[in-house]
Amino acid sequence: MAGKTAESLMEILVAIGAGLSAVGLLGIIYSILTVVKAKRANLSDEDMRVKMSKVLPINLGALFISVIGLMTVALGLMLG
Repeated sequence: MAGKTAESLMEILVAIGAGLSAVGLLGIIYSILTVVKAKRANLSDEDMRVKMSKVLPINLGALFISVIGLMTVALGLMLG
């Protein structure tokens, strides 16, 4: 009985990690699309810097969430 409970908890942990990784990936894709759109708009250097400074925290946050999700998946697989 205890073994099945531990396995189901690890499956939940892997699912949560996969969800976090997916959210992080969506944030990274959003950042990429925003930068590509800004480059195609032929903005001035100053406008491009402003746009990049707004996208950078989103990109870093998305990378962080993605890494945490991948670590959660790895932990769930190792413990399960």
